[in-house]
Amino acid sequence: MKISKSILAGAVAASVALVGMAPVAQAEVSASVGVASSYLWRGIDLGDGYGTPAVFGDLGFSEGGFYAGTWVSSGDANGGTEYDLYLGYGGEAGDFSYDVSLWSYQYPTASTRYLGFNSEDEIVVSPSNDESNIGDLMEAVVSLGYGPVSLSYYHGIQDLEEYYYVNAGVSFGDFGVNLGAHEDDMMHIDFSYAYNDNLSFTFSQVVDNVDGAYDDDLNVVVSYSIPIE
Repeated sequence: MKISKSILAGAVAASVALVGMAPVAQAEVSASVGVASSYLWRGIDLGDGYGTPAVFGDLGFSEGGFYAGTWVSSGDANGGTEYDLYLGYGGEAGDFSYDVSLWSYQYPTASTRYLGFNSEDEIVVSPSNDESNIGDLMEAVVSLGYGPVSLSYYHGIQDLEEYYYVNAGVSFGDFGVNLGAHEDDMMHIDFSYAYNDNLSFTFSQVVDNVDGAYDDDLNVVVSYSIPIE
């Protein structure tokens, strides 16, 4: 997994270098910072259950459909501070849109380390050590869209081959509805509202809770972000 992380980091660096050599009028650089009332990940509150706030930020580069960058966040009670590296390509053809990307998730301050899946396809973790932590995870993502409708498929790489996640969504102006399903049959539905370009609200509810393994209380997340120019 360390090799894969190095490969992705090198690919991101190469993409950034290519963007830097492209004409200034074509290359785009974007960045933002923000805060959320909690870290909601695919229907699951990753905080300690008491409304742990999350501070996040991102830096991205794009040119001609290719893009690369990093995303950083706090608010994960087990993983600690998180930073992600990503690389992808997307585009449009009429009302159709498509996107393919590769993500690497890193947790340098993780209190647990990733061990793999048990016989029931559940992720197993143990106290962290210096050799391997929960951050050594990678995922490939394929997304398709038609007008306001989108469908995304996430699949783990290497140690996460058994894991997948599917999300279908539709948007109505400032409103959005998303239905997500994990490979262990846990499903959730999210309703979102963007008050403006900075302030948004998300209401997330687990609708299929296998063996009561997940908290099925309604999660309400308030998020505020600002672009850095």
